Amino acid sequence: MRIVAIRDIVSPIRSNIANAYIDFSQMTASVVAVVTDAMVDGKPVVGFGFNSNGRYAQHGLLGERFIPRLSQAKPDSLLDGEGLIDPARCWAAMMANEKPGGHGERSVAVGVLDMAIWDAVAKAKRVPLWKLLADRYNGGQADEKAWVYAAGGYYYPGKGLAGLQDEMKHYLGLGYSCVKMKVGGVPLAEDLKRIEAVLEIVGAGERLAVDVNGKFDLTTAIEFGRAIRDFGLRWYEEPLDPLDYLAHAALATEYAPPLATGENLFSMQDARNLIRHGGLRPDRDILQYDPALSYGLVEYLRTIEMLKAHGWSPRRCVPHGGHQFALNIAVGLQCGGNESYPQVFAPFGGFADDCAVVDGRVSLPDAPGIGFERKADLWAVMKEIA
Repeated sequence: MRIVAIRDIVSPIRSNIANAYIDFSQMTASVVAVVTDAMVDGKPVVGFGFNSNGRYAQHGLLGERFIPRLSQAKPDSLLDGEGLIDPARCWAAMMANEKPGGHGERSVAVGVLDMAIWDAVAKAKRVPLWKLLADRYNGGQADEKAWVYAAGGYYYPGKGLAGLQDEMKHYLGLGYSCVKMKVGGVPLAEDLKRIEAVLEIVGAGERLAVDVNGKFDLTTAIEFGRAIRDFGLRWYEEPLDPLDYLAHAALATEYAPPLATGENLFSMQDARNLIRHGGLRPDRDILQYDPALSYGLVEYLRTIEMLKAHGWSPRRCVPHGGHQFALNIAVGLQCGGNESYPQVFAPFGGFADDCAVVDGRVSLPDAPGIGFERKADLWAVMKEIA
């Protein structure tokens, strides 16, 4: 199996929304196709990848460093013992001549290519990615279904409480039992009214999570936590700057209910620093590392092993991103669930068209690879570079 071509494009993310920190009206994503000489059913195997929302397209880094390194590597140096492309060897080739540290935008570029390589390998073996992962790394065990929650509740222009409630009613109608909403973008009193309005719809605090997107300082995070702690919320997400581990540890002494964070940490080393120094509690807190943004699945596997060594279960991991790649990982590695974007970040958010959510859970199709071809609006973008 050989890589014969790698192509990338920049695609817009169609979301005129905002959280407490940024708006997404100008957000873009990189989409790549890794073309191989392997043939399945008379057609060449092509793997696809893209980056999650919240980080911009990586066209420059892909074209200048990471695609050339893969393309120029000796073909045999990228293969495993079966003659298939080895994602770990590809990762090493991409990261050649890169200094340690500085896990910013390059982690996104590598993650895009890593996703496409795993898609290609699973297709070459004619199995879904979740099954490939279960067989290789989890003793053949996989979850039949994954718990998922609907992420929304963004600040839309002109959107009031009634519109927010209608949005959450829609998610419940789609089969979700838990939802998440953005907070921190308006004064506390206004956010409390928004939270109470959503609780009227979902019925219980455990069915609602709130997300600050790293906006608060410690004093504000503590104040907000005191205001919401009696709601019994599913979790209080990213209340602080993601790299301020000491502040997280301080907040954990003041806020006893579950905290969630990690989506803006892009390496095993940063993930480990959070576990070592962030004061998080493995019996209740949620880790949201996004494999598509953090050097891909090769690095995520290292992160899972690090967590186990520190006494954390993969069940505490609920990846950020709301995409099919993370969903396959959640099922195959038996994580705690996966984020979902049923209405935003088109065409990248959401799952395959034939994967219905029932009672807050979703099963994956028995289709080779990640399953992008079964999501019509996303496949319409990807097939252009196939």
